[in-house]
Amino acid sequence: MAGMKVVPVKTLTDGSLDLDDLTAKAEKHKDSLAAFMVTYPSTFGVFEEGIRDACEIIHSHGGQVYLDGANLNAQIGLTNPGTVGADVCHLNLHKTFGIPHGGGGPGIGPICVRSHLQPFLPGHPIIPTGGEKAIEAVAAAPWGSASIATISWAYIKMLGGKGLTDTAKLSLLNANYIAKRLSDHYTLKFSNKNGRVAHECLIDFAEFEKSAGLKVMDFAKRLQDYSFHPPTVSWPISTGMLIEPTESESKAEIDRFCDAMIQIRKEVDDIIAGKQPRDNNVIKNAPHPVALMTLSENDWNMPYSKEQAAYPLPNLRKSKFWPTVTRVDDGK
Repeated sequence: MAGMKVVPVKTLTDGSLDLDDLTAKAEKHKDSLAAFMVTYPSTFGVFEEGIRDACEIIHSHGGQVYLDGANLNAQIGLTNPGTVGADVCHLNLHKTFGIPHGGGGPGIGPICVRSHLQPFLPGHPIIPTGGEKAIEAVAAAPWGSASIATISWAYIKMLGGKGLTDTAKLSLLNANYIAKRLSDHYTLKFSNKNGRVAHECLIDFAEFEKSAGLKVMDFAKRLQDYSFHPPTVSWPISTGMLIEPTESESKAEIDRFCDAMIQIRKEVDDIIAGKQPRDNNVIKNAPHPVALMTLSENDWNMPYSKEQAAYPLPNLRKSKFWPTVTRVDDGK
């Protein structure tokens, strides 16, 4: 890999690939162009309308296309990496095929290739695998983890083709439902020409840093008071929250999340209006564990009530997951 150079491609204001920039860079590097890596749908949460054109640009300049299969959850039964023009794709089992996402893994899944790359599939010193011109083994267990792969096999078998397609449709529906419910309260960073997103939506909190002194991490920590583990934050943009419900969340749970986000926006408005101090408020001090809530009234010195801190919505009195500690990092 010595001497390898990675060249980023520009994106347009709607989050899509700048095909003119891709063409120019493919032409410039055509004598050494190896591969183009792309995520589809994009990590910005939209289907890349120019994906086939992008693949053709790379192919016409002698390169191969590697498609990141992290977002396969939005494709099953509707499209696929081969249809859009990819040569290689890893298909994540997490998110899409029943394996939990995060917590350090397990990030496994099959690597799929077009027929012209089949001869180069990796071999193994003990188990006969790979193609006629196989590269060396890339893993001690060429078929992956049996304990994990079995879960995905069962998941696929139980759902069947129609069920798997329905999971993709529900993923798209859930993300667009969230984007719609939150549209009057937050800025949706990217959407397609129809105002739709793919299976995830990217909310941008940049506006609140100036108006209320709040960053995306403040919103993430406040969500813990509403009994939510926050979604991905600060990626793919530093001021963003990437919300990806997949097909597994019920409408009731999605509504509970949206209600929490809308209520937090009301708390932001209180800060902007001066009803709470910018540097000492219910969001900046979040989360609020039991240890804080059990302080005596004489020891409670926050500029807001315990009710506002722990029970900002009525449903939290019926069921609440308590954070175990207050802020560890990002203290004020």
